[in-house]
Amino acid sequence: MTSVLHLDGVDRSFGGRQVLSDVSFDVTAGRLTGFVGGNGAGKTTTMRIILGVLAPDAGQVTWQGRQLTRDARRRFGYMPEERGLYPKMTTREQVVHLGRLHGLGPAAARRRTDELLERIGLGERGDDLLETLSLGNQQRAQIAAALVHDPEVLILDEPFSGLDPLAVDTVVAVLRERAAAGAPVLFSSHQLDVVERLCDDLVIIAGGTIRAAGPRDELRAAYTSPRFELVVDGDAGWLRDQAGVNLVDLDGRRAVFDLAPAVDDQSVLRAALARGPVRVFHPVTPSLAEIFREVNQ
Repeated sequence: MTSVLHLDGVDRSFGGRQVLSDVSFDVTAGRLTGFVGGNGAGKTTTMRIILGVLAPDAGQVTWQGRQLTRDARRRFGYMPEERGLYPKMTTREQVVHLGRLHGLGPAAARRRTDELLERIGLGERGDDLLETLSLGNQQRAQIAAALVHDPEVLILDEPFSGLDPLAVDTVVAVLRERAAAGAPVLFSSHQLDVVERLCDDLVIIAGGTIRAAGPRDELRAAYTSPRFELVVDGDAGWLRDQAGVNLVDLDGRRAVFDLAPAVDDQSVLRAALARGPVRVFHPVTPSLAEIFREVNQ
């Protein structure tokens, strides 16, 4: 797959305090890249550098192999973490206005706005003032504003903040459609369960440095420890006496355990089968939250 957006060795300091150090990663066409990190990790600063709001002290951001220009960034869609809408405008007026600022003609801006508002569940709220909408619906309106000009790249800072589960599903579907159409999508979120469900690629940042980056499934495989889950018909307590087995969790017939490097998992399976039926036996793949904790230690 072709890397469309590339960060290479980006540094940034504020008042002598370095907040980004050698930040490098790719955002690939047609894929959703989750960008996760704790508060103050450097996510928003990185996104602002991509968008040209801030300049890096060192390093560069390229798009399609070329230095980013103002004209290229006009084809980006950006949703900031802080709401940037005009509260005294109606939802429809706001999105149409931003579409016009991105170069759409009046008819195209209105048509695209109506399509988007319907798609994200705001079709009946188009004539309502922004300030009368709930925080979740304001968030939906802001997502529509980022999408109205049919951007070639999407940069979204905490797009799921304030959304209920049904609204999250709606926004996720829209983002998947944009990725399926070929747009690279970079989004940050504190909701690791949503990131794990949504992203194709993952970038983890902590203390201004990239701690892990790559395809989600490859990262999960790389951080998988020799841990297994076993479910049998009887009591699994016999594992306490099994050489090289370190029990992590035992609840009657279910056990989770780590294996010493020299121990073959098949030897444990054979020992279990010798005692009766085995209902479950498989490696335990870490969740994104577990990987996040590990790389931040």
